[in-house]
Amino acid sequence: MTNTEQTSVLITGANKGLGFETARRLGEQGWTVFLGSRDEGRGRAAADKLADGGAKVVMVPLDVTSEESVADAVRLVREHTDRLDVLINNAGASGRGVAPAAATADELHSVYDTNVYGPVRVTQAFLPLLQAAENPRVVMVSSGGGSFAVVTDPEQPFSKIHELAYSSSKAALNMLTVRYAQALPGIKFNVVTPGEVANRTFAATDMNNHTGTLTVTEGTDAFLRLAMLDADGPTGTFTDRLGPVAW
Repeated sequence: MTNTEQTSVLITGANKGLGFETARRLGEQGWTVFLGSRDEGRGRAAADKLADGGAKVVMVPLDVTSEESVADAVRLVREHTDRLDVLINNAGASGRGVAPAAATADELHSVYDTNVYGPVRVTQAFLPLLQAAENPRVVMVSSGGGSFAVVTDPEQPFSKIHELAYSSSKAALNMLTVRYAQALPGIKFNVVTPGEVANRTFAATDMNNHTGTLTVTEGTDAFLRLAMLDADGPTGTFTDRLGPVAW
């Protein structure tokens, strides 16, 4: 595994759920955690909780839908480090589950602004800090719903969820990740889903009203594996905690 001494990570949407659990687990590894949170109050409460547990954590106000907020986040992180080892684009929006026949462009745009444009904003802004690291990694948090193989499998729950915004935004994020990986071989870009595709299960979070059967710890197993890749680790992959996921 990667030497974790003073390893730094920025996690977007880290004040709760999967993002917070990832921050907690990496903080326990001795990493410096930049905890990104759109809601500053909740972010500070989450950061304080991690700090009370012994983690080295810096709360970063970060709204991934705002160019200004992302630029401010870069400036804040630069006050603490001259490099960023790992970026985890975790912040996500589920949308309202509008049926395809009723979905408007505005409905899609609000979800894409967080799930697609958000990771692009954050990744582009933090590229210089990532490129300054010895072994930089970017983890994109997607979903089984972004897989064509999953959505077209009648045995998968996602095949029966008829909406446009969320699943198509995650499919777009998957493609973005592959294109980044191809164009920037010096950085490892990988996609992860917090579920178990083979078992048709997902992690319990606010987004699914905690109906998932996996815990947030189980859901973040793959997050940690990709965040801690060695220099010879893979890039351009799509995995869950059990292994590769079909695109």
